[in-house]
Amino acid sequence: MATMHTVITLLLALIFLIAGLSKASGSSAGLSGTRDLGIPDGLARLVGIFETLASSSLVIGFALDNSDLKLYGYVIIWFVVAGTIFFHFRANKIRTGFPAMLLIILATLGIATL
Repeated sequence: MATMHTVITLLLALIFLIAGLSKASGSSAGLSGTRDLGIPDGLARLVGIFETLASSSLVIGFALDNSDLKLYGYVIIWFVVAGTIFFHFRANKIRTGFPAMLLIILATLGIATL
């Protein structure tokens, strides 16, 4: 169980660090996915900041063996991904929302294995 938790933590930290930095930087490549969903660039950049903070919380919590920091990171990721799923459904792009559904399952498993 500890190995699964470690893999989930580091995988989500890597995914959300890359996604968060690309959105927070304001690059057109990082914002293209959110533009397809009709999300304003300012909100997308704010989401990118939250994704980066969540990723940092997971990494620091993992390095310090601090369950509270990891929990904060997982909860932020869970809510960000829930919002992502909502916006995919709202934009009628359900097929492109499947990766987000996988990520919310991973975040839930990460919380459950704390």
